[in-house]
Amino acid sequence: MANQDSNASVLRLILVPALITLAVTILRLVGELQHWSKPLFNPTAGGGGALVGIAWLAPIFGIYFAWKLAGAGAGPASLGKAIGFTLLGLVVTVGGAALAGLSQFHKLGMLVGGLVLIAFGAIIPAVGWPALTKTLIAYGYSARIPVAIVMFFAMRGQWGTHYDAPPPEFPEMSFWAKYVAIGLLPQLVFWITFTVIFGSLLGTIAVTLFRRPKAAPQAAA
Repeated sequence: MANQDSNASVLRLILVPALITLAVTILRLVGELQHWSKPLFNPTAGGGGALVGIAWLAPIFGIYFAWKLAGAGAGPASLGKAIGFTLLGLVVTVGGAALAGLSQFHKLGMLVGGLVLIAFGAIIPAVGWPALTKTLIAYGYSARIPVAIVMFFAMRGQWGTHYDAPPPEFPEMSFWAKYVAIGLLPQLVFWITFTVIFGSLLGTIAVTLFRRPKAAPQAAA
């Protein structure tokens, strides 16, 4: 029963941020399809630097989630420990991304190993602040599953957006292999970890600087 209440609390907390994120995803897609301003809606591979995008929302909502959780008594037992384990998760994630990048989509063992490390990077911050990590993972999937769906149809229809543009020198492969490699796995592994790491880091720093959290239940225990 307690677990059900906890899950319901997480869903309530992420509902509005998830809807805002979905609206930004739709706006981004429309902007690219309509060839609106490139600095706002960059349609090239990766879409890096576009001002309209959901990557920017991860630290913003990370601060929001951390603030709300800390105020509700679900803060970390130690803010220093929370920051430390988030930084450790960042180091592991960077190592995993480097390993996956070195595979160049040809060396399956290196690619899988890199993805495992990246996924593990999302779990490490939970040692320092479990409630925030759980919330960010839930928010991350609510944000990234719609993007994975958009990418499927964009790649099928070759829409000419960043959702279907492959990285430079990407090897030839079947549609499904390509979708899994640059669509499904990045959205459901890398970007989830990105959301957790940067949401946790900025959220914990904000709470450390501006708010003293109420004692967490695990600390009182």
